[in-house]
Amino acid sequence: MPAIPIGLSTASVWPQTATAGFELSRELGYDGVEVMVWADPISQDPAALRRRSRQLGVPVLAVHAPCLLITQRIWSPRPEERLRRSVQAAQDLDAPTVVIHPPFRWQRRYAESFADLVATLAEESGVTIAVENMFPVRRFGSEMSAFHPSIDPTDVGHANYTLDLSHTAAAGVDAMTLAKRMGSALTHLHLADGSGAPRDEHLIPGRGGQPCAEVCEWLTTTGFTGQVIVEVNTRRAKNPADRRSDLAEAIVFARLNLGQ
Repeated sequence: MPAIPIGLSTASVWPQTATAGFELSRELGYDGVEVMVWADPISQDPAALRRRSRQLGVPVLAVHAPCLLITQRIWSPRPEERLRRSVQAAQDLDAPTVVIHPPFRWQRRYAESFADLVATLAEESGVTIAVENMFPVRRFGSEMSAFHPSIDPTDVGHANYTLDLSHTAAAGVDAMTLAKRMGSALTHLHLADGSGAPRDEHLIPGRGGQPCAEVCEWLTTTGFTGQVIVEVNTRRAKNPADRRSDLAEAIVFARLNLGQ
């Protein structure tokens, strides 16, 4: 079996731009990047991203659609159009995968057509659209999901999934159980960690309580043909050297536990 590609999410260098993600990916020996489409103007410009990719020799392995609360106006106020634009960007960048979150509960029309839209766009484009597991919001001792129909995309059933290990931590979900429920439809992994606190931490893998090593080792036994993407939070890094050290630690962890 060929080695599983290990990429770096450009979200991992925030508040630096996607360009820094490309540069650190090359410097640290990642196999490519996942572009998080958000406030960074470069992330919204496929032509600029293609230039960065060619100049630095760093392929784009995935495009993360703009589906966060803070990105609701990027490209279009219509979530359907944002997903279509993400698929087109992936085609323009020769990226095999688009990562998408489930619809928010208040996006009723989008939610009703989401599964069919994902399936249709994937079939028409040849791009894998991998729907990501999420986590609930906890306030004043109560818990609610902001997503329709739930935080678990397997409740609907899609052809492809992204497993995010920071989200399983925040949700209090057993990551290995969810991975096995996704089965062969698991085609993309966001490698991060979490302490189990009710918030999305995106710790360096190995620094929290998630079975990051176990999930990586399991993938090597399943015929996994997707990508493993390091998606971590380095905003507290005191300086560029600290950020580089964190991201170097993350790829060493990934390669070790993926048998590379």
